[in-house]
Amino acid sequence: MGRSAVILAGGEGKRMKSDKPKALSQVLSKPMLRWVIDAVTGSGIDDICILTGFGKEFIEEYIEGYTKETDIKIETAYQAERRGTGHAVMICRDFLRQNPGDVVILNGDAPFMDSKTIKGAYDLHKEKSSGATVISAKVENPFGYGRIIRDENGNVSAIVEQKDTNDEQKAVNEVNSGCYWFDTEALLGVLDELTDNNASGEYYLTDTLGILLDKGKTVCAYTAESSYTVLGANDPKQLEELNEIAKKIVG
Repeated sequence: MGRSAVILAGGEGKRMKSDKPKALSQVLSKPMLRWVIDAVTGSGIDDICILTGFGKEFIEEYIEGYTKETDIKIETAYQAERRGTGHAVMICRDFLRQNPGDVVILNGDAPFMDSKTIKGAYDLHKEKSSGATVISAKVENPFGYGRIIRDENGNVSAIVEQKDTNDEQKAVNEVNSGCYWFDTEALLGVLDELTDNNASGEYYLTDTLGILLDKGKTVCAYTAESSYTVLGANDPKQLEELNEIAKKIVG
C-alpha cells in the first residue's frame, strides 16, 4: 500500500492568449505543471497520473521529454468533456485501482504547492486515519475560492464552492487549495455517488468529503503555512504576478 498522485491539467489557455493548456504556462521559465510534478516527486511519490483535456498532445509531448530526462514514467488520462473536478477524477479510476493506498490530488496550474506541505498533510492524514484531508490556506480575500467550513469542534464539516456560499460562508477566509489526500479505496467507493446538482452543473470533487462524513469517515484539513499554495493564474496579468512571487520565493 503506497502513495500516488493525480494532477489535474485539463484547463484551457484561452485567457492566457495561448494555444497550449494553461498548466504549461511558465513561471520562471518552467511550466506550472513542472512545479507541481517536482513538488510531488520531492515528497517521495513517483506513481503519477496526469489528467489531460484541452491540448492533450502538448502535455503528452512534455511528459515524454520529462520521462527521458528523469526516467520517471508518468501516466496520462484524457477528459474529453470538462464536467468538473469530480468527473476528472472518475476518469482516473483505473490508475487509482492499480495504485492502492493513499492518493494526493492536485491542480496542475498551482505552482506553489510545495513538497513540505504535501508531506505535512500526509502525516496528518495518516495520524487521523482520515478518509480525506484537504490542504487549506488562510487568505485576505477569499473571493472565488471554496470555503472550508468547520464545526464547533474545529473539524471539517464541508467545503462550499463560491457560487454556492451563503452570506455567512462568504466571510470565511480559510479556503480550499484544490489539493487533497484521500484513502484511495474510500475515494473509489464514493465517486459514483457524486451528482451535478449545483450552481455549475458539474461534478465537484469537494462533494466527496460530505459523502465520506455521512459514512462516518474522518475528514481533516491541513492548513498550509503560506497562502501562496492556493495561487494559480487565469490570465497574463495573474501569470506575471506569479512570476514576481516566484522570484521572491526562489531568490
